[in-house]
Amino acid sequence: MFNRRIAMAALLAGSIALPTVADARTQIRAVGSSTVYPFAKVVAERMARANPKAGTPIIESTGTGAGMKLFCAGIGARFPDIANASRRIKASETKLCAQNGVTQITEIQIGMDGIALGMAKNGPLANLTQRDVYMAVAKTPFGKPNRAKTWKDVNGKLPAIPIRIYGPPPTSGTRDALGELLMTPPCEANPTMAALKKSDENKFKAICTGVREDGAFIQAGENDNLIVQKIAATPGAVGIFGYSYLEENPDKLKGIAINGVKPTYDSIASYKYPGARPLYIYVKNAHARAIPGIRAYVAEFAKESTWGKGGYLVQRGMIAAPDPVRVRNAQAARSLAPMNFASVK
Repeated sequence: MFNRRIAMAALLAGSIALPTVADARTQIRAVGSSTVYPFAKVVAERMARANPKAGTPIIESTGTGAGMKLFCAGIGARFPDIANASRRIKASETKLCAQNGVTQITEIQIGMDGIALGMAKNGPLANLTQRDVYMAVAKTPFGKPNRAKTWKDVNGKLPAIPIRIYGPPPTSGTRDALGELLMTPPCEANPTMAALKKSDENKFKAICTGVREDGAFIQAGENDNLIVQKIAATPGAVGIFGYSYLEENPDKLKGIAINGVKPTYDSIASYKYPGARPLYIYVKNAHARAIPGIRAYVAEFAKESTWGKGGYLVQRGMIAAPDPVRVRNAQAARSLAPMNFASVK
């Protein structure tokens, strides 16, 4: 049974005793990022065709943060085997994992993505700066309540259309990356904010990454397809989502350049686009020892045909990471060497 094999693997690894799990499970379960979700689904289907006895893995779109909580909650059949993430695991999450006996996990960067801002094809916005994004999205830009109603209020050169932004919830890795990549740099460029970061980092983070709650920013849940539908049907609305969703809807949407750089395969792969970010999967090693299908699933992610520039995931909108990164992570996928929690800041 699954729980007995997990317990034995954990004991061999020197882990603590595990709680009893009533139901055995052999089917792989992955949770996490809505950005990684469509890629993980395709890999799951390919893996299932090649390994019919293993069954099709269950992939759930919970958001990166919520997925990490589920993943780090423990070892055993009722806990996920894999966490999909559109950002790197946080130190607080590795601590939660360790507290619950999840002491060995493998980190694998599966590719890259960009946080894209898009709107309907005939939309009036073509280019925004990171400061424009910050001033439109932040709850308290530079510590003051956000009174901006139109894009012209944000920047006199922009059109006087209402600010209506559909974006991800706090549980999403895209939300975390929005704050880190697009909002924090212009906020931190302010001398007062830079000084605040040194004296009160929590307050600094709240001011630089806190999202407004007055209706201008609308949380659209973990379903990025819903954001696409909303902005395609709402003139002047802006959506924030993973680049792959922009790539898959060229007939409905256009990407908005940030600092003069459009979100494209090449601009993200080269990190020229300010919203470029890595994508990850995290594998629970004790589960990999108990469920043989996990290795097959991870191996499918790591195939050259998957990660290469002509691979099937790239055709779905994923950006292949630079060659040295791909080589390093292909090795991690083969060996499932556990990551060093101390390296996570």
